[in-house]
Parts: sequence; C-alpha cells; structure tokens
Amino acid sequence: MGSVLATSPLFDSVEAVIPVPLHLKKERSRGYNQSAMLASGIADTLRVPILSGVLVRQQFADSQTRKKRMERFDNVSEAFVLKKPERIQGKHILLVDDVLTTGATLETCGNALLKAPDIKLSMATIAIAMH
Repeated sequence: MGSVLATSPLFDSVEAVIPVPLHLKKERSRGYNQSAMLASGIADTLRVPILSGVLVRQQFADSQTRKKRMERFDNVSEAFVLKKPERIQGKHILLVDDVLTTGATLETCGNALLKAPDIKLSMATIAIAMH
C-alpha cells in the first residue's frame, strides 16, 4: 500500500502518518492495532514518522461491525480527541485506517485532527466494505 501511495503525487508532501487509534482497553485485549500496523509500513515506505499520542481514543466504544450507518456515527461521535496539536500544525498528515465502511470513524478522526491550525489531511484505507 505504501508503494502505491508513494507513486501518487497526491501523497508527495505527506510529512507524517497517524493511525486510527484503538482505546487502550481494546488494544490490550486484541494485542495489536491493525491500523497502526498498516501505518507503520506506509510510513516506512514514504520515509516519514508515525505520530502517536496526537490523536487519542478517549472513549471505549462497542464494535462497529454489526451497527447500522447512523449507529456507527453515534458510537464514535465523541470518541477521538486531538492532543498536542502543535506536533501537526502546518503539516500534511496521512490518517490511516484498515477498513472504510460508512466513514464514521475516519470522519470523526479527521474532524479532531482538523482542529490543529493549517493542516492538510489525507486519508488511506486498505479496504472498503461493500453492503
């Protein structure tokens, strides 16, 4: 995925990668964050850092897998918060998630990141769920 992004002029100016964070409780039970794993490979290929601790999942939420569209948005509406906005101010950030279903998670994360001054935000997912 990183190799594909590296060939696109849309991603030439990416300065850092941020994976969609899991709540600490969820990451501990799962043992890993799949978005962070994708982000790591992309960041290595693009030769940019992964910024952790900038976007934080502050609320534990139920799994999105069996929820309908509006339930997904409600489930994550207040889940993510921007910490240390100065670390991304003025930068082109690539937000990485594993699967796009309704866009609720990426939209909520994106809205939180866009609270930092003067950033450009791009997003990437490895898959799109089709219903």
